[in-house]
Formats: sequence, structure tokens, C-alpha cells
Amino acid sequence: MSLETDLRARAEDKCELCGASENLSVFPVGPDADDTADRALLACQTCSDQMTGAAELDGTHWRCLNESAWSTEAPVQVTAWRMLKKLSAETWAQDLLEMIYLDEETQSWAEAGLEAAGDDEDAIVHKDTHGAVLSAGDTVTLIKDLKVKGAGFTAKRGTAVRNIALVPDNASHIEGRVNDQRIVILTEFVKKN
Repeated sequence: MSLETDLRARAEDKCELCGASENLSVFPVGPDADDTADRALLACQTCSDQMTGAAELDGTHWRCLNESAWSTEAPVQVTAWRMLKKLSAETWAQDLLEMIYLDEETQSWAEAGLEAAGDDEDAIVHKDTHGAVLSAGDTVTLIKDLKVKGAGFTAKRGTAVRNIALVPDNASHIEGRVNDQRIVILTEFVKKN
């Protein structure tokens, strides 16, 4: 059997990410993609175009990851994790990213693919008050009491904010949870732990 035949059988002739049944093709999941179903998935044209950058990312389309992120197939898990990382500026994507679990080998594969892609988004570098480079998922500590507009509370100095998200188009903003609310924090008011 061919790779496409194997994938169509596994995916029941549907996109493994969004469930579409039109314009399906094999999408290799690199790095080190080979010609096996263990390193590929069946994707529709819409998903393929957005993953490769041929079309602009549509956050609404990718809400399908709420279902497909729980797939038992490693290539689907890896692709879902990578897309959630790309969409981490959206609250729903960051929340889902915090919930899903990848075993150590699958997590390494997912991260290796992001590094190999050489994200152009890395041109924006987020730094804390002391100039330390911040990464998505880091833990930071507030260095000043901050009034949270619209939430009616003050985030106290010394509060640890875990698993931060980087705002992709603004190097001075990060997002994190304080008092069970997702807020935007200026990087000048945090230090990396």
C-alpha cells in the first residue's frame, strides 16, 4: 500500500486536523520526515496552506485543534502542538496548550520541528527588566504592584506568573495568569526566574 492509502485508512478519508473531506493530501511532519505514516498526516488544502505559510493563519479555522490535539497519532499531536504554539497569542490556544500532554519523545520531535522552521517571529525578542531573554512557558516574578485594568484587583509584587505566553507582535508585552485571570503584563515589570 502507498503512504496516502495508509493515511486515508487511518484518517477515514478526513483531514486529521480539521475533519474536512475535500482536497486531501499527505503532509510530511518533519524534521526527518520519511515516507511512512509515522511521520506524516492527511491534511486538507486549507490546513496545508496555513501550515506552510502559503495562506495567512486563521485562528477561527484552527479551533478544530480542540478535538484533534487529543489524537492518539503522534504526527497529529506534534502538528497540533506546533500550531498551538504559533497561535499562542490567542487565549483559547494558550489554554489548550497548557492542557495537552506529549510524552518526552513526541515533545522533543515537536520542538525540533519548530527550531528547524527557524521561526521568523524570533526577530521580536522579549526581555525582562534585567535584559534576560524570555521564552514562552517561562516563569516570571512581578517586581512591582500592578493595577489590573478592568479586573478590579492589584497584582502584587513578588507574584510568580507561570507558563507565560509571548505577544508575537510586541516585544514589551507578555501574557500570563494572575488570580485565575489571563492578563497582559509589560516585560519591564517582570524578572525571569
